[in-house]
Amino acid sequence: METSVVYKPRIADRMLQEQLAASGVVLIQGPKWCGKTTTAEQQAKSVLYMDDPKMRKTNLLLAESDPEILFQGDTPRLIDEWQLAPKLWDAARFEVSRRRLPGQLIFTGLSVPPDMSELTHSGTGRFAWLTMSPMSLWESGESTGNVSLNALFQESMTAAIARDISLTELAFLTCRGGWPGSLDLSPKAALRQAINYVDAVANNDISRVDGVNRSSEFTRRLLRSYARHQGGQASISTIYEDLERNKTGSMSEDTITSYIVALKKIFVIEDMPAWSPNLRSKTAIRTSDTRYFIDSSMATAALGLGPEDLIRDLNTFGLFFETMAIRDLRVYADALDGQIYHYRDKNGLECDAVLHLRNGNFGLIEIKLGGDSLIESGASTLKRLSEKIDTTKMKSPSFLMILTGLGQYAYRRDDGVYVVPIGCLKD
Repeated sequence: METSVVYKPRIADRMLQEQLAASGVVLIQGPKWCGKTTTAEQQAKSVLYMDDPKMRKTNLLLAESDPEILFQGDTPRLIDEWQLAPKLWDAARFEVSRRRLPGQLIFTGLSVPPDMSELTHSGTGRFAWLTMSPMSLWESGESTGNVSLNALFQESMTAAIARDISLTELAFLTCRGGWPGSLDLSPKAALRQAINYVDAVANNDISRVDGVNRSSEFTRRLLRSYARHQGGQASISTIYEDLERNKTGSMSEDTITSYIVALKKIFVIEDMPAWSPNLRSKTAIRTSDTRYFIDSSMATAALGLGPEDLIRDLNTFGLFFETMAIRDLRVYADALDGQIYHYRDKNGLECDAVLHLRNGNFGLIEIKLGGDSLIESGASTLKRLSEKIDTTKMKSPSFLMILTGLGQYAYRRDDGVYVVPIGCLKD
């Protein structure tokens, strides 16, 4: 007997609903396998699968000759893999302008189409963009959601019980990643899916994104180098030197840059911008982006690491846990209409994450695997940075938080710093 897979609600569900109420077309983008199409199907009233093998040729012909036919159907109408026919962009803009109603079309696809030269309109005023990520632990069910980031901004958080995630389980979650299709698989199969993802990126996706033939072997080497520099501000020159030390063939810095651009287009890597606050004293702030994959599982798979490897090397474990934590914070920040930044100055003062909302409110966050000494170190960092902020020119931090991998309770310390295990956090 076949059993249907139950849809796990996503934070993007309500974001999509809000965008459909405001715009004629909503474009959902993000990495493959993150659930874009499935999420869109929950609100679509009709669907066109452009890549359906039985209709693919006909769909592409109609997209060239009579695209408005493809838009006929109950709304919102989902056009999946729209980038196969870039001309649908201008046709959709014209169609929603004619209808003068919001919530008409949903476009889903891996990335922007490779050739945008034929498009005559930017989409401003007709299109809205929604970027999805792999699942956060709250969405996948590994977090209780007893602590809300929104509550922290409202200064209304109370002590809460977190799900007791063991070191072994945390290592598995870091390597498994937030891919919806892996949640119902055996642990071994779920870990294999992350490896398969990296293989697909190297063998196919990085070349398909813009039609440029790229080396799969060099892509793997670059992904490994990126993984080694997770959470740091490594320059292209540094990555080049790392690759030169481990080379099986040489590539220039310009070539490395072109590969990184391609990996960003297919949402494999997502670097974090630097935060530049107003400070009481003049301090040179580092402006380099921080290197991150969009999901921790890509980094561990690129290096061939499994849960047991992380447990044997807690320093490495901490770096990749940070990547998973950043993934979750980005998902929650999107829901709060905010963005995640990184802070580092010339004196070495560094803050792992700054959650900055559109209204100017912000919270400072340190990410630690766990343990009293690491928590004390994180609290010291947060207080030092908070004291440097010039509150005559910008707001004070709404909260100071240490996000931990391990821990059974979320609570507020005597010094005002919150300690929140990732197993109880949500937006």
